[in-house]
Amino acid sequence: MIQLLAPDGTRTPHDEFDAVLDGSAGGGGDDDLQTPERLRGYYRDMVMIRAADLEATSLQRQGQLGLWASALGQEAAQIGAGHASRAHDYLVPTYREHGVAWARGIEPWRLLEMFRGISHGGWDPAELRTHPYMIVLGSQAPHAVGYAMGLQRDGLVGTGDRDTDTAVLALFGDGASSEGEVAESFTFAASFQAPTVFYTQNNQWAISVPTAVQSRVPLAQRSRGWGIPSVRVDGNDVLAVMGAVRSALDAARAGEGPRFIEAVTYRMAAHTTSDDASRYRPGAEEQEWAEKDPILRLRRHLEQLGEIGEDYVKRCDEEGHDLAMQLHHHIHGMEDPDPVMIFDHVYAEPHPVVDAEREQYLEYAAQFEDEETAR
Repeated sequence: MIQLLAPDGTRTPHDEFDAVLDGSAGGGGDDDLQTPERLRGYYRDMVMIRAADLEATSLQRQGQLGLWASALGQEAAQIGAGHASRAHDYLVPTYREHGVAWARGIEPWRLLEMFRGISHGGWDPAELRTHPYMIVLGSQAPHAVGYAMGLQRDGLVGTGDRDTDTAVLALFGDGASSEGEVAESFTFAASFQAPTVFYTQNNQWAISVPTAVQSRVPLAQRSRGWGIPSVRVDGNDVLAVMGAVRSALDAARAGEGPRFIEAVTYRMAAHTTSDDASRYRPGAEEQEWAEKDPILRLRRHLEQLGEIGEDYVKRCDEEGHDLAMQLHHHIHGMEDPDPVMIFDHVYAEPHPVVDAEREQYLEYAAQFEDEETAR
């Protein structure tokens, strides 16, 4: 497993990833991803998204959200992957990629509106080059490969033009990597050398099933039978993640085919707010991973570099609190939409079946209005 930042913040050199991170690989010398300013920015990003994540859990407990899937502890795996992609790459997430969304410019309130059941998409995927959240396990993979094959047919792969060549990042969890859709996607991606990077965050638990039960070998080996190169990185190390994802995306854009990355991390919270992790997960394991906290790790590294002080740490914490309060008031202040609206955007043009279903619903809803009037 490749690690550039140890839990105590110590930096270990890595020839390949260091060249990718500082921009010297591939002629991108103007794209240094590990300047002190950028490292402080990654720290702030992780603090902000964790604050939003914790507030979302509180809002669900208050009955303001129907469900919430926390990414607590996976901040480095997500912020690193989001910032490693280029603006014109296309990302296909699951339902837990809150840090990736933040890195792509998607405001947290858009995520919360989806989990409240008000928004049916949240953002324009064409504008932000990020697909809407997908809750069906493994479904990201075939969508991503199909999009990548389309890029090939549009001549947007392997041209040598950095501003033209495009790759697709498919994100899914360790549990989803056991799904048939992922295996089928490996087949298509390998057969057609589609510019797809498969990125799994191994957070150790597929709900209550540990990774050791899902696979007898590291998940990184799953793609090798298809001839897809893979790498295993420390998912709590934002620099290792960025190096792995940037390197894989560069290769995919250049026409070198698909890649697979396993980011080894940990889900500090429950699978979702409907889960009770204490029923299956030992406390000693949680404490062990708490010592590997990705935010604390990057802070220690910056302290060793002399590039962060208490004032900056305090300011980030205050900004995180302010964001949480903004989300709190935004969600509490929302009004539920008219239920009839759900029929309005099923098709671009009017459709007789949808029209009939709308009328049936209106008749059904009118029964309750009549009962209320009678009282």
